[in-house]
Amino acid sequence: MNNFTVEPNKTFSLSKINANDCGEWENKKDEAKTKLAELTAEIDQLQEILYAEHKHKILIVLQGMDGGGKDGTIRAVFDGVNPQGVQVANFKVPTPLELDHDYLWRIHPCVPGKGELVIFNRSHYEDTLIVRVHDLISIEECNKRYQQIVHFETMLFEEGTTILKFCLFIDKNEQKKRLLERLDDPTKQWKFNPNDINERKLWDQYMVAYEEMLNHTSSDISPWYLIPANHNWYRNLIIA
Repeated sequence: MNNFTVEPNKTFSLSKINANDCGEWENKKDEAKTKLAELTAEIDQLQEILYAEHKHKILIVLQGMDGGGKDGTIRAVFDGVNPQGVQVANFKVPTPLELDHDYLWRIHPCVPGKGELVIFNRSHYEDTLIVRVHDLISIEECNKRYQQIVHFETMLFEEGTTILKFCLFIDKNEQKKRLLERLDDPTKQWKFNPNDINERKLWDQYMVAYEEMLNHTSSDISPWYLIPANHNWYRNLIIA
């Protein structure tokens, strides 16, 4: 995974990432799908052992712009695992009760217990992204949250949780294509949110926020993996 790792304590720039990149799998889509099937079968077996041993905990964080493929990743990579030991946690707009507490209050009850694999579809990182882009918190407050999140994840790690963080990176043109597909395809219309169009206008601000987040919160115990995600099949393969 070294090619995709956001190296801790080094300056990282999103401008260097090609969302269309397919690496060594360029023009090998069929082979990649075969390999993905092998990997998902292995993941299924390993998850059974994880659940049976009841020792280890795995937290998978999926973060990315609207249309980045978080739902598709979960379906493609974890479709075969036994749901008894797997949970998916979604973090939407905070409720009034959640807003009355610190921003990590709603996160902690969702982390995995022994034998569990938990997937965060969006995560605690929303509280360093959308709130920063919309100036709901200051730069100083955001920097403080970066430190708090690193400490939070360090605590989870020291208590036996393996943390895998994937940032799914699509470019602006690909996002436009996928948002339009949600309108044109009756099976995807339920996903369309008019607010996605408003957020798209803030693309440049989001790129700055994502870059700062990745640079401040990729640590030795929970590094970020930046995944080129314009091609779904390649995204799924690399994450698997």
